[in-house]
Amino acid sequence: IQISDNWPGYSLDLFTYPQHYYGDLEYVLIPHGIIVDRTERLAKDIMQDIGDNDIVVLCVLKGGYKFCADLVEHIKNLSRNSERFISMKVDFVRLKSYHNDESMQDMQIMGGDDLSKLTGKVSLLCFLLILFFMFCKDIVGTGRTMKVLLNNIEKCKPKMIKVASLLVKRTSRPDGYRPDYYGFEIPDLFVVGYALDYNEHFRDLNVMLYFFLHICVINDHGKAKYRV
Repeated sequence: IQISDNWPGYSLDLFTYPQHYYGDLEYVLIPHGIIVDRTERLAKDIMQDIGDNDIVVLCVLKGGYKFCADLVEHIKNLSRNSERFISMKVDFVRLKSYHNDESMQDMQIMGGDDLSKLTGKVSLLCFLLILFFMFCKDIVGTGRTMKVLLNNIEKCKPKMIKVASLLVKRTSRPDGYRPDYYGFEIPDLFVVGYALDYNEHFRDLNVMLYFFLHICVINDHGKAKYRV
């Protein structure tokens, strides 16, 4: 699903969200209900492609955990209601390549030390690419963070590697990285919510009573307020 550059989004007045973020957001880009439906569609596509193989899920923290949890749950539900059972195991890794909205020279990979478990198995790599799609054009264009992670995983020679992402930021660069599965292609915007943060803030963007998480666009006031 492509969200155009001139898409105005949804007014914040249509949704309930934490009062301590009033004045920090521009608008809701993708409501939670649409995210749920699209994630279920991705789960069906993955089920069709994966065949009879089991899945080892490698979730990239922290921003990827919500998408990973929802996608895995959809796959499990589809598996329970089908004639074939798919075994799933989940592991976690954390990447760090940004300070505020600026790229750092080196990327750090933390956790997931025993990647040898991927050897000979199908790996569905649940990675929320939007984590590093901010304002640094070289990261947006080359997918450097993703390539570094994949190079480390490929050393373990897994049977298959598939990359799933909820969001992909649009880029004019011809060498931009594209995952195997993705939910939405979005404009060049810095977004928060649905576990996407800005210096650990905005992970709790939800409808307070029902915990429906939305993806929103942060404004300049919000970035300045939570800059470290």
